[in-house]
Amino acid sequence: MPMTDSRRAFLQIHFCVLLWGFTAILGKLITLPALPLVWMRMLIVVAALALVPRVWRGLRAMPSRLRWSYAGIGVLVALHWLTFYGSIKLSNASVGATCIALAAVMTAIVEPWLTRTRLSIRDVALGIAVLPGVALVVGGVPEGMRLGVAVGVLSAFLVAIFGSLNKHLVEHGDPLTVTAIELGAGAIALTALAPLVALLPGVSGALSGDLLVLPGARDTVYLLTLAIACTLLPFALSLVALRHMSAFAAQLAINLEPIYAIVLAIVLLGEQRELTPQFYAGVALILGAVLLHPLLARPRAVTQPEALATAEAKDLTP
Repeated sequence: MPMTDSRRAFLQIHFCVLLWGFTAILGKLITLPALPLVWMRMLIVVAALALVPRVWRGLRAMPSRLRWSYAGIGVLVALHWLTFYGSIKLSNASVGATCIALAAVMTAIVEPWLTRTRLSIRDVALGIAVLPGVALVVGGVPEGMRLGVAVGVLSAFLVAIFGSLNKHLVEHGDPLTVTAIELGAGAIALTALAPLVALLPGVSGALSGDLLVLPGARDTVYLLTLAIACTLLPFALSLVALRHMSAFAAQLAINLEPIYAIVLAIVLLGEQRELTPQFYAGVALILGAVLLHPLLARPRAVTQPEALATAEAKDLTP
């Protein structure tokens, strides 16, 4: 029986979600602090995109004001990735993946504030529903990891902000060009912010590091895998898959990313030994609310594919 476009898209998007799930694992395996890790990841992706003629054509066609708008969003993207991997360094991959799952909830609340639209009762209820889960997660991690939870929640909040901003600019630029601008601007911002990050109390050891020190062979392999196999490859595949999927089906699959990451962390890193049943009960409550969100949202077309390339949390819901 021949494979239909919708079936192929379904398999492609789940493969993408699996690859995105590995980003948290690689963040834990790479021994570099968060700042050089993110900086090098951004540079590798931008260097790869610079080889694509379509990116340069899109850049020339884009108005200067729009380029600056995407560059500003890129600074937020850089801070998101910095705090996401900082959270993993301060705790573990399971905690970082769980915190980033909150981005969908935060977006539902932050976007109406940014766009000055009415906040729906559905989204308020969703926000309230995750609070017990957050409390269980905080109580279910060792005290030394709680700073990682706080940094992870900040990372999810940054996703909510730049994801909402990206939605309103989505139709004005080629997705690959937008990604190149945002990640290029993010790398420049991290270069400028490096001295300030080193001064942050309590987190500087996990976040800051020398940008000019070459990583070891193992870290280099992991970084290339993170940038190419877990960023550019799933981005390209998702762009194709989303043409043949509803937003509901895509979001439901994408919301499984934290589950993939947590299962991979258990299998590959044995992180269940560091965490309590209370933590996993909290995870179940949070992910239950996040998976319920697309069920309650009205169906619509997918219109912001480039957000998938720059966030560890992908939100396609209205």
